[in-house]
Amino acid sequence: MNRYNRVVITSGEPSGIGPDIVVKLAQLNWPVELVVCASGDLLKERAKKLNLPLDLREFNFNDIPQPQMKGTLTLLDVPLKSKVIFGQLSKYNSEYVLNTLRLSCDGCINNRFFALITGPVNKFIMNQSGINFLGHTDFFSSYFNIKNIVMVLMNDRFRVALLTNHIPIRKVSSFITEHNLTTVIRIINKNLKYLFNIINPKIWVSSLNPHVGENGFIGDEENKIIIPVLNKLRINEKLRLIGPLSPDTIFCSKYITCSDIILTMYHDQGLPVLKFCGFNKTINISLGLPFIRTSVGHGTALSLAGTGKADPTSFINAIKCAIKIIRNIYE
Repeated sequence: MNRYNRVVITSGEPSGIGPDIVVKLAQLNWPVELVVCASGDLLKERAKKLNLPLDLREFNFNDIPQPQMKGTLTLLDVPLKSKVIFGQLSKYNSEYVLNTLRLSCDGCINNRFFALITGPVNKFIMNQSGINFLGHTDFFSSYFNIKNIVMVLMNDRFRVALLTNHIPIRKVSSFITEHNLTTVIRIINKNLKYLFNIINPKIWVSSLNPHVGENGFIGDEENKIIIPVLNKLRINEKLRLIGPLSPDTIFCSKYITCSDIILTMYHDQGLPVLKFCGFNKTINISLGLPFIRTSVGHGTALSLAGTGKADPTSFINAIKCAIKIIRNIYE
C-alpha cells in the first residue's frame, strides 16, 4: 500500500461526542490506515466508558500503511492541557484542539497523510479561551493563507455549496461581489471535475433576495452582480450555470435531481434543507485546499458525550467520502 492509503482524523472537542465516535469508528474494518490525532489517554478512557475494545498503535511514518482492523486505531498522540469531564467545556483544552489541527494539517502538507477528516469542535469555548476561531474552514484559510476555501455540505441526496460561511446575516450582501462569486463558482466547477469525476458540472445558483429580487424591487444584488456574473461565465467559460433561482423553489425535487450542486448565498439559506433531508448522513467537504478534507456535518452534542448514544454515521460517511475521492484521483 502507498501513502494514499493513510488518512488522519481528529476527534475534535474532547468533552463532546467526538472521542465517542472515534472509538466507534474503531469497531469497523477500514480499507485504509486511520491515524487519529488525539490524546491516547482520552480515547482509552472513552472506550472504557463505552465498554468498547480499543487497541492503539503508535504512528510511525516509515511503516507501510495497512488496512485498519476492527478494534484498532493508529495514534498520533497529542497531550491534553486539562482534565476532561464528559459534557463540560474547558477553555484550557482549546489549545489541545488547535494542536490536533496543526499536526494533522502539517502531516497532509508534508505527504504523511493524504486526507484529513475532522471531528466537531466548539467555537464558543475556543473563543472564550482567547483564540479567534470561526470554524475549521476559516482556520484552514488562515493557516495556509488561502483566501478562498469553499464549504460544501452533502448527503446521499444532493450537495450544497456556500458563497459565505460563518458571518452575520447583515454582512452577507457586502460579500456578494463579482470577484467573490466568480472565484467560488470556478473553484466549485474545478473540484467537481477533479474530486468527483463530474465531467461537465451542472451548478444551480440561488438568489439572495426573495423571488430573485423582483427585478430590483426587493433587492438589486441579482441584477447588479449575480446575473451578470453567471452570464459572463456561461459565455466566456462555457460553464453550466442555472439561475439565479429563488431560494424557496431551488430545493424542489425536480431541481435537486438534475443538479450536481446548489450554490447558496449564505449559511442558513441552504443548510437547513440539506440537513432536514438527512441530518445524520450529512458531511462537510472543503474545496480549495491543497489536500482532501472532509468532516462531520454536526456539532459536539455535549449532552450525549460518554453515553454511548452518539451516532457515528456522519463521521463514517465523511471517511468513506474521503476514500472515494482518493480512489477517483489515483485509480
